[in-house]
Amino acid sequence: MTQKQNIRLLLIIGLIAGSLGGWLMHVRIHAPAHAAMNLIPFITGLISIVIIPILFLLKSSRPFAYVINGMLAIIGVITMAHFSIMLLPDQVTFSTLVVETLLGDIILLLTNFFFGKALFELEMFKTIDASIRKGRIWRYPNMGWWGVHLLALSIVYSLGNQLWK
Repeated sequence: MTQKQNIRLLLIIGLIAGSLGGWLMHVRIHAPAHAAMNLIPFITGLISIVIIPILFLLKSSRPFAYVINGMLAIIGVITMAHFSIMLLPDQVTFSTLVVETLLGDIILLLTNFFFGKALFELEMFKTIDASIRKGRIWRYPNMGWWGVHLLALSIVYSLGNQLWK
C-alpha cells in the first residue's frame, strides 16, 4: 500500500466515523419512529455512512461523492443553524451560543465536509507537492464554489421558510 492509498483509506474511515457518530447522535435525539420528518436526516445519514464512502472509493464517481457530500453538509448546516436560531434563549451570551445551540453538531458535520474535500483534493493533484489551483475562487471545485452554494441555499431556505409559514 502506498502512502497515498493509506491516506485515502484513513480519510474514508474518518468520513465514515464522523457520519456514523452524527447519525447515531441524531437518531438518539430525533428517532424516525416519532415523526415522519425525522426520516430525512435518517436516510441522508445512511447515505453519508454507506454510499458516499463507496463513491469515493471508485475513481469514476469521486466528483459525485464530493458534490453529494458537500451538499448534504450544507443542507445540514442550514437546517441546524435555523433550528438553533429558533430555540435561542432569551439571554444570549457567548456561553449559550456555544453550549445551548447545535454549534457542536454543525462542527461535527463540517468535519465530514472537510474529509470529503481532502479526499477529493488528494485525487485532483498528480502529486502532493503540486501547487494550489489558480483561477476564479467561486468556480468548481474551489472553496468559493461551496460558499456560493451555502449562501444561495440559505437564501432559498429562508425564503421558503418565510413564504410557506
